Order: sequence, then structure tokens, then C-alpha cells
Amino acid sequence: MQADNPSSASAFISERPREECGIFAVYGHEDAAKMTYFGLYALQHRGQESAGIVASDGVSVLEYKSMGLVPDIFTQRNLSELKGHLALGHVRYSTTGSSLLVNAQPFRIRYAGTSLAIAHNGNLVNARQIRSDLENGGSIFQTSMDSEAFLHLTAKCMKKGLEQAMVDTMRQVRGAYSMVIMTEDTVIAARDPNGFRPLSLGELKSGYVLASESCAFDLVDATFVRDVEPGEILIINQNGLRSIPSGISSRKSQCIFELIYFARPDSRVFGRNVYMFRKRQGDLLAREYPLDVDFVMPFPDSGNYAAIGYAQSAGVPLEMGMIRNHYVGRTFIQPSQNMRDFGVRVKLNPVKELLKDRKIVIMEDSIIRGTTARTRVRTLREAGAREVHMLVSCPPHRFPCHYGIDFSTRGELIAAQKSVEEIRDFVGLDTLGYLSLESLVEASRIPRDELCLACFDGNYPVPIDESFTKMCLE
Repeated sequence: MQADNPSSASAFISERPREECGIFAVYGHEDAAKMTYFGLYALQHRGQESAGIVASDGVSVLEYKSMGLVPDIFTQRNLSELKGHLALGHVRYSTTGSSLLVNAQPFRIRYAGTSLAIAHNGNLVNARQIRSDLENGGSIFQTSMDSEAFLHLTAKCMKKGLEQAMVDTMRQVRGAYSMVIMTEDTVIAARDPNGFRPLSLGELKSGYVLASESCAFDLVDATFVRDVEPGEILIINQNGLRSIPSGISSRKSQCIFELIYFARPDSRVFGRNVYMFRKRQGDLLAREYPLDVDFVMPFPDSGNYAAIGYAQSAGVPLEMGMIRNHYVGRTFIQPSQNMRDFGVRVKLNPVKELLKDRKIVIMEDSIIRGTTARTRVRTLREAGAREVHMLVSCPPHRFPCHYGIDFSTRGELIAAQKSVEEIRDFVGLDTLGYLSLESLVEASRIPRDELCLACFDGNYPVPIDESFTKMCLE
């Protein structure tokens, strides 16, 4: 059952970074699809282009997916048709593969009498070579997603059984992947050996759940158990839960940007509480940049928690100088550049009486392309702010991400083209300061050699031009 409205409607274009997706899976609940719906609802911030759910009663597998947001796609009726005690769901923003319904996940194939559905978060850096070699060997692809390449590899190795096929496939792919694969009666979770993207295991009274972030467990009243370990494969079926190692060793390379930006503040990611991490960022910014200002303010919601930390540490008031309109939805009109600026203004509106003749410092979690920040600062100036300073709770983004975030070229990054002083002038600020890399690592309380910091320092844990290895071990 697949929705038949392949809309490609556009929203206001944003400079905010976006990630590929969120994953949620359930095993052992009589209403697994509905549980998955609520899990995806909690993970909506990780992808707003499309969503889908695949469910099974142990024999029959059904699916429903469409373009759009979770509450717009799923209804009581179509959820009730997704019967079964295991289900797999996905919310997507495309980093590999176009924003089309054919690329919506979970992606499902049928091979040798078995249904295989996959939901994937990340980016395979050798997917192009894998696809080319598979096509040369006769494989036919239905989508442009790297996730499909993973399934093709798995299918080619299925003669050894699904578990060994997963191990063999993980030995061949390179890059970032937290993924869940579902058959008629089994849920399998896997995380790449570097652990770039998060994936957690939770427990229900009757079974298990898997999610990209722990905040999804809270909504369905599941108990957080632990993170899926880098390089680990989890098998969940009628025999219970079993962990098998992939046998692939690599240093941890957990994406620091998950903590800085992507994860919800009420989540626990990489063993760290996101809210407290972001407050520590603000505290450390106050130590690095003691400014003479009337108050500190965030642009909701990106800088909220660093602003709290800064205010408490620096002893300056915290104010909400920009008010967010929580009811701004998508637009189905392709905007001109002027309308894009309007799209920024319609989401945030200044409190002019608060801002007039005041010296303010803005907390931001990142500056990627700089255009949105420039428009917002101009709005503050027009509202009467006397001085506008900005502090960013991470170092400058100078290098592209190849592991699942959508700034994939240096040309998209303002800090790769301009100095801090030039960015300050471009945005229209009195002061611009970035948190040092050393302080960022300190805020995470994770050893530096267990983090991926490539977007800041250019040290990529997994080379991008990895050659494709042999399809299956003999």
C-alpha cells in the first residue's frame, strides 16, 4: 500500500543544515504501526520531505509512505490497515537521492521469497562504485538512494543466511550508516564501525524498540536500554534479542553536529544529554567572549540552550528579542529571492520595544551559508538595536560533510570562502565570535579521538574515494 501523490512541492529554501533521516522500529507490540507513527512524530525534526511505515504480522508485509509530514501522511484508517507486531518507520530529508516518492523509505524489495525493507540514516561514501559494479553484474536499481545498494549487496550474499549476509555487506560498504532492516518476522539493526550516526535500543513490556534518538522512547513509554554499538548487529525475533559483532574494527567517529544541532534537546545521544551539552557550550562561550551587553538572546530555537548557559555564566539577562511563529507551515509556491527573505521574516518577528537602543549578543548554533543570519541581523538593526554581536556555539564550518549532512561542497560554506572578519562584515555585526574547537570537545565530555570533527578541521575518518571491494567472500 503506497500513497500515489508524488508531490515535489517546495518549501522556503533555508540555509539551515539538514540531515538525511530518522528511524524508528518496533518488535513485539500488537499495534506496532501506530507505535511507529508516534515514534516518527517525535523524530520529525530529522526529516520533513517524506515518511513511511512498513508493518508485518509475521507473514504478510504492508507499507504506506508519501511525501510530506508524518501527521499529514498517516490517518487512523491507513494505520489500522498496517497490521502486525513488528514495524519499521522512516522520516527523510534527501542527501543521497532526489526528493521523490520513489526514494521515500523504508525501501522494500522481495528476494528469494523474503521481504527485505530498509530504513537508513547516513551516507555511503563508496555507493557510486558499488552501484556501478552491481549494475555491471546485472542488478537493476529502482531508486537513486545509496540505501538500495546496501540491500542489493545483502541479497547477493543471502546464500549464507541473513546474518552472515549483513556481516559481509558491512565489510564492503564505507561511510555512515545507522540502519534497520525488517523481514516478515525479524528486525535487524546495524551501525557502522565508526558510529557516525546515533541509534538506540529501548524496551517495551512486550518487546523492543529502536530509534535514532531517545526522545522517541519517551513518547511511546519505552525504557532506554543502551546505544547500538559501532559495528554491532542486533537481531530481534521470536527468540528474543541477540547481538553479533561484525568483526570490523575502527575508531569511533561520532558526529559532533548531532549534539550541536540535529538532536532534540530532550534526547540522549552518544551517551550525553543534549540539553546539558548545549548549556555548557554557552558557558564556555561566556568565558571566551566576555562582552559588555544589555542582554543575550537566541534566534528560536537554534540558540536557546547555549543562550541559557551564556546568561547564567556571564551574569547577563536572557531575553527573547525575536518571537517565533509556531504555525508557519510549508509553502507550495516556489519563492523568488525576495520571497525567501520574507520566508525568514515570517518565521521570526522582533520585539521592537525590547531591542530599541540596546546592546545585544545573539547565540547561534552555526553559520553555514550566512544569508539567513544576514537577514535576521538586518531585521534587528531595523528594529533599533544599537549594537549587535553574535556568538556561535561551534567553530567555523570550513569543510563539507560526506557522511549524511547536506552541505556537501566547500562552495556552500561561507567560512571556507571568508575570514571571520569578512563574515562579520557580510552579516552586519559589531562582533562575531566562534567557540574554539578545544572548548567544543570539552563541552561534549567525549574524548576527541572518538568524535568526527571533519566539518571543522578537515580530518575525514573514512576516505571518500574508497575503492569497491569484492562482492562476497567465497
